[in-house]
Amino acid sequence: MPRYAWARWGDLNAFFGLMLDNLTVMIMLVVLISSPHPEADGKFSRDFVLTQMIPGTVLGVVVGDMIYTWMAFRLARRTGRTDVTAMPLGLDTPSTFAAAGLVLLPALGRGLTVRQLPHEQAMVFAWHVGAVVLALVGLFKTIAAPLGGAMRRWVPRAGLLGSLAAIAMVLIAFLPLWQHIAAIPVVGMAALVVIFVGLVARRRLPGGTPGALAAAAVGVGVYWAGRYVGHWTGWPIVPSTEIPPPVGWRAPELLPLFARDWAWWQAVLQEAVQYLPVMLPFALATIVGGIDCTESAAAAGDPYDTRTILLTEGAASVLAGLAGGVIQNTPYIGHPAYKAMGGRAAYTLATALFVGLAGVFGWFAWIFQWLPEAAMFTILVFIGLEITAQSYRATPNRHLPALALAVMPALAYLVLVGAGSLGAGQSAALQTSPAGLALRTLANGFIITSLLWASMLAAILDGHLVRAALYMLFAAGCSLLGVIHSPLPTAMIALPSQVIAQMPQEPALLCQSPYHWAAAYLLGAGLLGFLALYRLGFPLPETDQQE
Repeated sequence: MPRYAWARWGDLNAFFGLMLDNLTVMIMLVVLISSPHPEADGKFSRDFVLTQMIPGTVLGVVVGDMIYTWMAFRLARRTGRTDVTAMPLGLDTPSTFAAAGLVLLPALGRGLTVRQLPHEQAMVFAWHVGAVVLALVGLFKTIAAPLGGAMRRWVPRAGLLGSLAAIAMVLIAFLPLWQHIAAIPVVGMAALVVIFVGLVARRRLPGGTPGALAAAAVGVGVYWAGRYVGHWTGWPIVPSTEIPPPVGWRAPELLPLFARDWAWWQAVLQEAVQYLPVMLPFALATIVGGIDCTESAAAAGDPYDTRTILLTEGAASVLAGLAGGVIQNTPYIGHPAYKAMGGRAAYTLATALFVGLAGVFGWFAWIFQWLPEAAMFTILVFIGLEITAQSYRATPNRHLPALALAVMPALAYLVLVGAGSLGAGQSAALQTSPAGLALRTLANGFIITSLLWASMLAAILDGHLVRAALYMLFAAGCSLLGVIHSPLPTAMIALPSQVIAQMPQEPALLCQSPYHWAAAYLLGAGLLGFLALYRLGFPLPETDQQE
């Protein structure tokens, strides 16, 4: 049997690509939830995120990539081939936005306002909530791994990919482009050009340099050159923001399961359960994505076992959550690209070792200190474009209107975020007017709303009106409990009477209550049911018959 060539020169390129993808996601987490003035801004301190959340988060990457490395050796031994490429695993980008904006920051706010905790204790509380949510999500993924094929049949591809496309366009690509890249255009545009050439167009860069590494190097170089030239000439080229002081290393406090009393963990668990409806669609998306990634690897010549791939990502997420991590793991879609680079198994092993050591010994604090977001976040534009393009490629043409519909609730969330960024006056006006409350109800729970709306429209496009009515009935139940369309800023899950008690009592605003949204979906389901009965005696239109 020929010996497995597990380490080749191509592993270097593959390592930089996979490592920088994970590094960018961690930088994104730090930027999204921390600030220089955490108590005034209602956010986490940078030191807390780097020393408490990051070490547990990287554990999932370490475990997952180590297992995938072992799987590559096992596949090479079973097939007798020497060119097997390991499956890449890393931190899931879409769920990072959800964990940051829809779990960690709301949990921190509730710890400060509802539970009246000091800021330091509120950060610990929100961290524990995020870790418990991740552990529960990982448990769901582990249990659901053998049912991945059935889930693909239950949820229309337009529904699942539509919600992902919405997240990709609005959260992953547009928000970083607006808030970080466009803020320093001379840095962001230079790095974006490299991203477009090396990753989007997949052109070979000089020396075979990985596109992610080249873009980061160009962006960082332009940024620091701009700082020095601006200081020398007195003409600002890039914002001369103050470099944050380095974070002192300390041993990470992994989730202390027995260091708190039962009342503390009961409160944490009670809070965590409220955020599960937000995060479970992302878990489902990573399961289906894992199946697609495994099929893609098989098409490239590496037939991995799908169940083991999915079980690994679920178990890695559970372990990360138990250790204090807050971001779930997923197989990455780039296996064919890493194989084309010449990568084998060394690149996943090197990524696991580097990410693990950097997380435990605090290297990320130094990395975050010197890498500008405008340079690093350009990779997110590529990820957003790639997910969106893949969603449209993988969706049947007849379902494209459903994919477009899925973007609408995400746009409402984008407008809401934008209003909050423009100042307190605009944000308050949106929150107290009927139009503003309607915007909030569209934005709250937008991920599940996108999935249900796209699934419903896909069923209608297929002529399955009863199935579409069932999606609307499910949406009615979700809206009644505040899982979607909650009129409250906290988007809490509660009984309708509890929600209405916290709403402004103006008639125009009360029309956005959970009862009204549930009634709207029930009316829609009834109409679909009536049309389904009405059409029993008539042939389907020609376009439906073709399906």
